[in-house]
Amino acid sequence: MPQKIVAGNWKMNGTQASLSEIQAIAETTQDIHCSAILCPPAHLLHSAARLPGQLAIGGQNCHHAPSGAFTGDISAEQLADCGAFYVIVGHSERREGYSESDSLVRAKAQAALKSGLTPIICLGESQEQRAAGKALEIVLAQLSGSLPDDPQVIIAYEPIWAIGTGLVPSVAEITEVHDALRTQLYTIFGAAGQDISILYGGSVKPSNAQEIFAITHVNGALVGGASLKAEDFLPIMRSLAES
Repeated sequence: MPQKIVAGNWKMNGTQASLSEIQAIAETTQDIHCSAILCPPAHLLHSAARLPGQLAIGGQNCHHAPSGAFTGDISAEQLADCGAFYVIVGHSERREGYSESDSLVRAKAQAALKSGLTPIICLGESQEQRAAGKALEIVLAQLSGSLPDDPQVIIAYEPIWAIGTGLVPSVAEITEVHDALRTQLYTIFGAAGQDISILYGGSVKPSNAQEIFAITHVNGALVGGASLKAEDFLPIMRSLAES
């Protein structure tokens, strides 16, 4: 069975003072029956990984090479050295802002696995693509092009138009995409594809988490802004645990 997972992506937010929020989340996770992952900016990774509790730490991106002349980048091995167990790859902000292709995302996922990290592979369509009726086509193509050979991955469906906007797809729209992703994962990996967690992301907050987690094949959430504060993140975890 897929794991129930709530992952938080802090993006370019947080300073050393923010470690108190991470600690508050870490101290409470052991009492909530779902897996929790937090992906703070790179400069907080080592400190966050040393906090007591059952909160796993992940990076927000990695380079596909193990080392080299790549100023400003961080490798999967370096993330693991900081204490990370996961890494987000293929986020729409990387695909759009840095022109990352499916093949590059796949290379990053392969590098993550080689370094002992589990990649969280992000997929999602733009508002224009959904309006044109191409959402499934786009998302499934991203999935096929971004997957590594190993099924030890997490998939996160994040419609681009719902990230940080307050807009959320309908239950029917989320259901359609998650059902299609599960079917394709089974086609590619066989029985192992049934065990891959598929997260929904895009304006997830305490007020809508319960409805989203009731949807078939939604195994958790990739949370943005609501992961910055324990008072927002923990209720989402509790909703998943109770779903």
